[in-house]
Amino acid sequence: MKCALITGGSRGIGRAICIKMAELGYHVLINYKGNEAAAQETLEAVKAKGSTGELLQFNVGDAAEVQQVLGSWVENNKEQQIEVLVNNAGIREDSLMFWMTDTQWNNVLNISLNGFYHVTKQVLNGMLLKRYGRIINMVSLSGIKGLPGQTNYSAAKAGVIGATKALAQEVAKRGVTVNAIAPGFIKTDMTAALNEKELAAQVPMNRFGTAEEVADAVAFFVSRSAGYITGEVLNINGGLHT
Repeated sequence: MKCALITGGSRGIGRAICIKMAELGYHVLINYKGNEAAAQETLEAVKAKGSTGELLQFNVGDAAEVQQVLGSWVENNKEQQIEVLVNNAGIREDSLMFWMTDTQWNNVLNISLNGFYHVTKQVLNGMLLKRYGRIINMVSLSGIKGLPGQTNYSAAKAGVIGATKALAQEVAKRGVTVNAIAPGFIKTDMTAALNEKELAAQVPMNRFGTAEEVADAVAFFVSRSAGYITGEVLNINGGLHT
């Protein structure tokens, strides 16, 4: 059985990616940290597409928890390969750096950057042994150009971009591709508090993107058609930054 693991899969872009992977015929491993009700809704949406899935609860930023839950799953399901990994989990704790606390800095970097490391380490060996794998890292426009009030978030996502480019070169000979997707303003729970009308006016396409549009890009990177693309960052921002 071919499996796809999506971290932060309970809502927003993560949920859209889970549903897209179900449409592609994957057994979907839906990671979530705490919102079990939302994760269950995602699982039901996966099943509605005629696929199968299961929930994996762990905090990507907690190395011991990732080892205990994901490491155990890998050990107990050796006949099932995690063919696709989407490192989507991330949080924002925006603040000007002058007022930013150590906790705000550490929390954001821990989930996005350390989380990428902890989770990828658990599944990479299986991909290398099978000589096939697709790793897609969700980064951000903030990690490419930087955004005021997001020094922590920009640093975390820029770090993942650098890691994407380095890891891609390490594993290319084994048939594993590593790419990143950098969304701009996407209509999700994470952007619900933003002034959409005001910000959309800054976007050449004059609108926010949708989670489904991001999921479609993930589907391309997952496909065998993208087998010669690795170490790349795809911007999905309506022309806001090119």
